[in-house]
Amino acid sequence: MRLFAAVVPPPARLDELGRVVDRLRRLPGADGLRWTSRPGWHFTLAFMGEVDEGLLPELRARLGRAAYRTPAFPLRLHGGGHFGRRTLWAGAAGDLDELRLLAERADAAARRSGVPMEEHRRYQAHLTVARARGGGAAGLRPFLDELAGFEGGRWQVGELVLVRSNLPVSGVPGDQPRYETVERWPLAGDGEGAG
Repeated sequence: MRLFAAVVPPPARLDELGRVVDRLRRLPGADGLRWTSRPGWHFTLAFMGEVDEGLLPELRARLGRAAYRTPAFPLRLHGGGHFGRRTLWAGAAGDLDELRLLAERADAAARRSGVPMEEHRRYQAHLTVARARGGGAAGLRPFLDELAGFEGGRWQVGELVLVRSNLPVSGVPGDQPRYETVERWPLAGDGEGAG
């Protein structure tokens, strides 16, 4: 199964972003982007790809320990950015150090559970809102300008979520992956080492 660890903003915060994305979708050039769906909006902490089911018990235990060692922390959706000319995202503000630490702990938990992870990179908090259609490039400047002033409301990140990604199989253009929560762990914050 395809898995990733994530932080999922609460519905009220996603609604705030949704209003901004609705405006973005009305800008010239918006039809050149494939917009992600609101049910899939999240901050990926550690993308694991295909994970053998035999690794799940160890992975669950280690992610649980990672959550237990991380205190709840404040975050808000803020501004935006891009990766190249293909991916548009909303950013985050707040306790980004704690968010990065949680991402590092989730990555370490996966590695120590035997999940073959990609090369480790410094964590960049982002919530993908659109990608260029067909793998091409897009002129993202108008969208970035609109996102620049976006300030969402603050919330307390209080849990780590393990999510299963079910890729579309319909072949219908624009069909989105479906995300299913596998497990949630509350952040407890004893501050000890990684998973």
